[in-house]
Amino acid sequence: MGVVVQVSPAWLPPARNLERFSLLLWPCLSSAEMDSTNQSNLKRNKSEKKLLRKQIKARNTLMRHEGIECVSHTTQSLVVANGGLGNGVNRHQLLRLVEECGLVEALLMPPNKPYSFVKYGSTEEAKKAYDTLNGKEITLEDSDQNVTLYVNFVEKVHWEDIIPLSLPPGLMMVEELVSPEEEQKMLESIDWTENEVIQNAQKSLKHRRVKHFGYEFRYDNNNVDKDKPLPGGLPEICNTLLETCLKQGYIKHKPDQLTINQYEPGQGIPPHIDTHSAFEDEIISLSLGAEIVMDFKHPDGRTVAVMLPQRSLLVMTGESRYLWTHGITPRKFDIVHASGRQKVGSVTPDVGDLTLNRRGTRTSFTFRKVRRSPCNCTYPSVCDSQQGHQREEAPSFHHGETKASKLEQEYVHKVYEEIATHFSNTRHSPWPQIVEFLRTLPKGSIVADIGCGNGKYLGINKDLYMVTDLEIKLMRASLQGCFTEGPCSALIYSFDIGCDRSQNLVDICGEKKFQAFVCDALSVPVRNSSCDACISIAVIHHFSTAERRLAAVRELTRLLRPGGKALIYVWAMEQEYNKQKSKYLKEKRASKGKEEEINTDVAWGLFCDQMHDNGSQHSACSDQVLHDSKDKGSNAKQVINSKLPVHTNRTSFHSQDVLVPWHLKGGTNKKGECVKALQLPAGSKELQEFSPVFHRYYHVFCEGELEAACKTLDCIRIQKSYYDQGNWCVVLEKQ
Repeated sequence: MGVVVQVSPAWLPPARNLERFSLLLWPCLSSAEMDSTNQSNLKRNKSEKKLLRKQIKARNTLMRHEGIECVSHTTQSLVVANGGLGNGVNRHQLLRLVEECGLVEALLMPPNKPYSFVKYGSTEEAKKAYDTLNGKEITLEDSDQNVTLYVNFVEKVHWEDIIPLSLPPGLMMVEELVSPEEEQKMLESIDWTENEVIQNAQKSLKHRRVKHFGYEFRYDNNNVDKDKPLPGGLPEICNTLLETCLKQGYIKHKPDQLTINQYEPGQGIPPHIDTHSAFEDEIISLSLGAEIVMDFKHPDGRTVAVMLPQRSLLVMTGESRYLWTHGITPRKFDIVHASGRQKVGSVTPDVGDLTLNRRGTRTSFTFRKVRRSPCNCTYPSVCDSQQGHQREEAPSFHHGETKASKLEQEYVHKVYEEIATHFSNTRHSPWPQIVEFLRTLPKGSIVADIGCGNGKYLGINKDLYMVTDLEIKLMRASLQGCFTEGPCSALIYSFDIGCDRSQNLVDICGEKKFQAFVCDALSVPVRNSSCDACISIAVIHHFSTAERRLAAVRELTRLLRPGGKALIYVWAMEQEYNKQKSKYLKEKRASKGKEEEINTDVAWGLFCDQMHDNGSQHSACSDQVLHDSKDKGSNAKQVINSKLPVHTNRTSFHSQDVLVPWHLKGGTNKKGECVKALQLPAGSKELQEFSPVFHRYYHVFCEGELEAACKTLDCIRIQKSYYDQGNWCVVLEKQ
């Protein structure tokens, strides 16, 4: 037995001298005891180093991505990385944790963010939380998933004043329209096993159950066949409900069409406007079985998240019915008010009162009145009855066109000019199904790649049409002087052609001996019906309004000859589909970029390794501060002040309109010139300037959204639609 030696903690030597210290104690400790002591200290040192390393990464990532500056001295306020709504941590669970360390004055949880802020009554309590919560692993209450918290001190956090969001004009909510007993009877009346279920609807709607009464709503043309009513009319059980709605003035005409949808948690419906020519003004929808958040969006970009309580009635008339899109984001959790102070209406993005709410199974009864004459509403830009006479004219945009163009100029065009060389270096592997499309085209086909980038798909098919000297004049004439910069003769040698909005990317195509020119995808300077095929790969999702996205599709079809085909790829909101994660989610964060957004900050992965399906509400904050200090703090722009949420790379999407970070590789400028790397302190201003972060605008598409947009054009036929590694894809043919 060895001799037990008690050592004062104050006298204990540093970790690096533990081995020497152990040798001094050799006469007193047995060999086994000394080995056990060394292993314990070594294990503790490794654990502490790992925690410190991840804590520093979290600190640097907050500064790099969010403009949130952490400090090394003790303050009353903390930022808790991995403790946010974006990680699936709800307010009640986090509040219980932080309250164990002292009096909590404020707990702020920005929507969709993987972090939260907490302010304590004293610095002593904040220090206790810092020591207690750092590296703490917790199991999420709503799942068996674990997350590890990393805590840092912050001086203060700004957030904007909360402006209550008003409902879209013409939208009304009626709570508790039916009793729980009536709700149960209505749900039990639905027989999902009957043959009445419309077979083609079941085939189109892969992820929710649907039944139609009165008239079948056809999803192939988003309309009804008014001459073919379904037998039986509307179910009798609905009569009392409709009489109440007529008596209370919620509707003026008794509906003759009913669609019943059943949504399981994680299911949704893409943003849409009910076809104007199909139904009259009033549309009502009863929510049974569970509450849910529905997202409304104006063409100018304004969004309102509306809570639809269980047993409530949604009434859409006027502007809310004709102009605003409405949809349900496919996710398993909604972001709602934690206090329960607002059971119905818009969900105000108050970071001091938000939490997660697990969805249940919701069944909706949506009633409409079939329209018997053309729609003559005051919203012609989105009215199919009125657009039919304008199909051959130039696209007419909403008054928000200028604003949308400025957004794209700042967050798309300028960004690609800056990152062109680095972007090109990460784009060298053609996607197989796109290659297959190009290789199956007939020999001699004239193909246009609209938004060609670095020319990854130019030259894939060597049998594409080669222009001879005799055809130069004809080709120049058909192109109408398409080159705004450089000689037109640059295009005459081979005819798969490319165009892109970025001059620097077009220059890279030229270096590869590909033929490309600069132009806008909304106005391609090539004659009508001059191409056998077009491709648009990862382009249309950069347009910031539905009208501009539709105009881009219309421009593709204009270029096609009758019988010509176009292939369109857009980024999907559903990065997990049929229980399979996309390559974007599966790709290791340290990889060097082969597909979309491979170049990401490894440290950012600390925040959202396991993201939940939740919230689409945009981040917003208040002018108040966590700390009353007069210090100006960091000048960095904080994301929580922006109207568009910044997406966390390598995680699921929680909003359709987002800014996606691009981390420009340190040492490479837009001309591709290499700069020798410097040894700079992490988080320093010099390092941020050396490796800047750019943000690109994206509208990620929900299932069916791209297909629905294409179907509004009466000159095309959709040959094929499919999902390919995190993208929604359509092959269309011009008729």
